Amino acid sequence: MEPPQGFRATLFQFLLFLPYFIGLLFLGFIKGIVLCPLVCLVVTIGNSAVILSLLPVHIVWTFYSIVSAKQVGPILKIFLCLCLPAVIILWPIVGILGSVLGGVLYGFLSPIFATFDAVGEGKPYQFFHCFYDGTWSTIQRSFTVVRDFKDVCFHSYFSLMDELKQSCPDRKHYEIRLLQLPGALVVSVLGVLVDFPVISLVAICKSPYMLFKGWHRLFHDLIGREGPFLETMCVPIAGLAILLWPLAVTGAVIGSVVSSIFLGAYAGVVSYQESSFYYGLCFIVASVSIYDEYSTDILDLPEGSCFPRPKYRREEEEPTPFSGPIPRLGSVKNASSMRAGSVRVPMIDIKPLDLLNELFVECRRFGEILATKGLINSKDIEEARSSKGSQVISVGLPAYGLLHEILRSVKANSSGLLLSDGVTEITVMNRPKDVFFDWFLHPFLILKEQMKATNLSEEEEEYLGRLVLLFGDPERLKSSNAISASPPLTERKRAELDAFARRMQGLTKTVSRYPTFRRHFVALVKKLSEDLDLKDDYSVKGESITEPPAPVKIISRIFSQRSFRRKGSVNGSDQESQKGVSRNVDIV
Repeated sequence: MEPPQGFRATLFQFLLFLPYFIGLLFLGFIKGIVLCPLVCLVVTIGNSAVILSLLPVHIVWTFYSIVSAKQVGPILKIFLCLCLPAVIILWPIVGILGSVLGGVLYGFLSPIFATFDAVGEGKPYQFFHCFYDGTWSTIQRSFTVVRDFKDVCFHSYFSLMDELKQSCPDRKHYEIRLLQLPGALVVSVLGVLVDFPVISLVAICKSPYMLFKGWHRLFHDLIGREGPFLETMCVPIAGLAILLWPLAVTGAVIGSVVSSIFLGAYAGVVSYQESSFYYGLCFIVASVSIYDEYSTDILDLPEGSCFPRPKYRREEEEPTPFSGPIPRLGSVKNASSMRAGSVRVPMIDIKPLDLLNELFVECRRFGEILATKGLINSKDIEEARSSKGSQVISVGLPAYGLLHEILRSVKANSSGLLLSDGVTEITVMNRPKDVFFDWFLHPFLILKEQMKATNLSEEEEEYLGRLVLLFGDPERLKSSNAISASPPLTERKRAELDAFARRMQGLTKTVSRYPTFRRHFVALVKKLSEDLDLKDDYSVKGESITEPPAPVKIISRIFSQRSFRRKGSVNGSDQESQKGVSRNVDIV
């Protein structure tokens, strides 16, 4: 839909839009008010039951894991054990209050956004979906939230504790320097006392400018159909942003006030790291300047700060392509500089879990191949059904898919990660604008550059793939190398490939702790049980089985895109991907 031309046409379109928007907002409010108590009740009761039932286990196992940790020194163990009771007391309070607040916000806002999304361009039966969307789906997702929370508190928690007890030669040994603690604590207190009032004052003084600057930009985009109002389906939601902008400004001020406490307390960390009381005091002064420059950049004010910024590190690290800060595309300055291009050319929007979706797609494809070769067998599937778990399926197969994702990017000389369609590329420029995705993307980019510098041959890549897949099973790795001839490797090259395999497995374990990952792995075990029963029935009846082998069928079904719901008009065709159409992935 093209933006209206001329002032009269624009004004008429705006006046026509207002009652349409207000009606949808009113309908969404009604659905939100009705569903909010029920959703809040489900999330609160479910999460509270998980927290209270697992609390005794968490207490005992956390103490045991800290005492058994190999990488933690004795003094640090005593310090953590002394601090742990405070965490144990705060965890149920914070968890239950957070569940209540999260349930209220989700139960109220989800129906509103679903109502606006129902009238998007190309949506069928818009009148029906305006009333239906966001009702039953919100209730279903509230149970999904409880299930994901249970996965985090149980499976992800024990995975972290098991990793804490393991000893690896390439990990650091952590200990406390007692002589540095008193000075660090004094600097932390001084940092909070100085940064809290000063940063709060700066945030309050800049809040009126943020309020009117944001309103001016949003109204300008609404009239000119630019920015968030460029796409028709985004107009209602972006219109809601105009009404809620004062709340966003208030939240930004509150966030600045709260963050000033942690920013001031971080001065003690700097003092401890640098073993210098002076550098801690320097950070207290510099932190105000850091915040001032950051807020100035966000609000598109003249660069610089009136506050001094002394040096607070002994040696400043030299910036590298992957150690420096990632560009912030969400600032007003960057948005204004790209305004002209964003009106005509749609940008590729990579969702935070889009890379995880590509991981499961790759697992499906490579799982079929590996099951055909016999590298994934029925024993792995039986272990996946048991409480023991399968290292090959839960960690090795996703790590194998991530490895080929990285190798594909290296061969294409990509600056980021090239997805399986051969067109979409995740870089630091088109990544989602949240810190979570920085943590997700950054390690893979570093590993990609390291593999690119190693310049692996095809035989070494195949050997590294087997190493990543079967790294936790030396016997099977040895037998697979006997079947497939291993390339001649020097001691240095073999050590490099072993390090790459350990790093890939470590990154994959981190990814496996995401709630959605565990949910799909449970589905894998369920589909496996069904197919094994089906195969046994065919064997008893004496009928021939013309379907693919059980492991192939299992992995194909569980890692298929049935587990993911794609929204929008993009169906993932090759023709559309070549045009650079964005793909919106919603993992539920």
